[in-house]
Amino acid sequence: MKFGKISKEEFNLKSFEKDTGAHAVVIAEIGSSSFESDGRELQLVYKVHRRIKIIDKNAYGLATVRIQLYREGLNEEKVRNLKAISYNLENGDITETKMDSKSIFTDKQDKNWTMKKFTLPAVKEGTIFEYTYTVVSPYFRYLRSWEFQGPYPILWSEYSAAILEYFDYMLIPQGYDTYAVKSKESSRSTFTFRVESQGATGPSQTATATPGVTTYKWAMKDVPAIKNEDYITTLDNYVNKVEFQLSSINWPGRERKPVRNTWSGLMTDLLKDEDYGEQLSNNNGFLGDIVDELTKDTKTNREKAEKIYSWVRDNFTNEDYSGLWIRKSLKSIFNARKGGIAEINLLLVAMLKRAKLEAYPVILSTRDNGYVFSYYPLLNRFNYTIAGLNLGDEFVNLDATDPLLGFGKLPAACYNGEARIVNDVATPLMLSADSLKEQKFTSVMIGKVENGEITGTFQQRPTYFESYDIRQQVKAKNQDEYFKKIQKSYTGDITLENTTIDDLKKLESSVLVKYDFKMGVDEQNLMYLNPLLGEANKRNIFKAAERKFPVEMPAVFDEVYSFNMDVPEGYVVDELPKSSMAKYNGEEGLFQYLIRQEENHIQLRCRVKLSKAGFTPEEYPSLREFFDLVVKKQAEQIVFKKKK
Repeated sequence: MKFGKISKEEFNLKSFEKDTGAHAVVIAEIGSSSFESDGRELQLVYKVHRRIKIIDKNAYGLATVRIQLYREGLNEEKVRNLKAISYNLENGDITETKMDSKSIFTDKQDKNWTMKKFTLPAVKEGTIFEYTYTVVSPYFRYLRSWEFQGPYPILWSEYSAAILEYFDYMLIPQGYDTYAVKSKESSRSTFTFRVESQGATGPSQTATATPGVTTYKWAMKDVPAIKNEDYITTLDNYVNKVEFQLSSINWPGRERKPVRNTWSGLMTDLLKDEDYGEQLSNNNGFLGDIVDELTKDTKTNREKAEKIYSWVRDNFTNEDYSGLWIRKSLKSIFNARKGGIAEINLLLVAMLKRAKLEAYPVILSTRDNGYVFSYYPLLNRFNYTIAGLNLGDEFVNLDATDPLLGFGKLPAACYNGEARIVNDVATPLMLSADSLKEQKFTSVMIGKVENGEITGTFQQRPTYFESYDIRQQVKAKNQDEYFKKIQKSYTGDITLENTTIDDLKKLESSVLVKYDFKMGVDEQNLMYLNPLLGEANKRNIFKAAERKFPVEMPAVFDEVYSFNMDVPEGYVVDELPKSSMAKYNGEEGLFQYLIRQEENHIQLRCRVKLSKAGFTPEEYPSLREFFDLVVKKQAEQIVFKKKK
């Protein structure tokens, strides 16, 4: 593929055979990373050439391209040789529209990151466009990764990395698909450097070096678009890609220099960083008065922590920017009463430490940010900071950025595997979805059936995160609006009375939802009633017949439903569902449907339980079959027949 050379045949591409509904097709993308000399020192050079066919307007966003660049002090990454052309087929001829410099913008994001952005011209349905650019970088630790897969089909994706013997990189491949090309070649390359004279007027000299070069090359052909599946953390965990992490530098004649190759080394740097841990090593005397006031009547360390946590949670506004780094000093955050997630939680750590409690920052990666590699310290894998508190008999995790979270509770998104306590030894902390146990208890009692109505009482203790959602809904509107939504969820005529939600303010526990109801029934010769009412699973949560990626539930769950009623006066039971019980893969799942009639009383206990949150693609068919059984059984009805 040569830039500027395009054929009419490429315009005949109307769709991708494996995905005829695709809005665009990447015809080809070729990238490379290598080392070059600018005459003074080595530079890391990253090149990209990409050609894309727009099928319809839903893919117009591809015409805006973003390049992220890093800077540190006076050194920075730079974009060179940026060119872009749009091609359209008009009256049988190919017309070219070149991008001009007015379409290129630079956006400074923070002190370290800049975004170079450009938009291709004359893009419409049927347009083919291509662009090429080079990024020159002085940062050897940022050897760029490459994704062979994305939201659109790719006919050819190729990447090569030519690595000098002076650098050791850890290669981190990922994905499910096989490579069309995967090779490794060894060679040598000569670099020339200008060496300045030691004297004031002496001429400069040149020196050469001929290091060994290992060139890795990967390519994939006809790669389908990666598509989301239900119950998955993030597609970033499964996209076909290759990443690199610099592990050591080996300059000739010098000892091998490790580069952040231990967790403890990484934490040492983080604790000294002025935009993170250094703020905790300060005296932070401005916190003294408020901490003393909050803790003056407390008797235990837990009480101290609860008072401080509640005050921070209830008095600070979360400006909702994540990431590890803080943008302002802790004193500025304290005075402004607002900050980002890391800022508020680091302030919480500082206040806990001021109260002489053993508190630490804890860094983690949220579910939508991808997994952390436990075997290698990659700081860029983390995107979230919480507070950790050692109370001796337990270690408590705290997030003070959400006014609806209780002491010791974290957002569900934080349960994504291994986190790290920011201390001298980088203590690992497992926050797996398997450790998050969500329980729900529901009780329904049916009273009389008369005048075409069933009366009854409903009481439910939802899971903690269902309770969190209820608190959000009530906060946004009110309880009446919440119960209107509940009423609409039932089929048929139903009236709710005596509605209450207990424990709304007890943020450490689930709420308790209670109401009485009157439900219309058709008192014909036969009367039908599903004993699960609105709590039945009406459809299988696993819709697809096949699955490519693992199932990643946000938590393990245990839902118990109990039902009691007397046979309506003037009726007998004509049909009663049969009791049933099924186990999934030994003890990993359980479904119970236990129903019985004793004289005039009917009692049901239904339980659905999963003991683990993650399942492999190979387990998916049997898991789907298990939930098929649940849905079918929970749809069964009790049939009552009028007495003769």
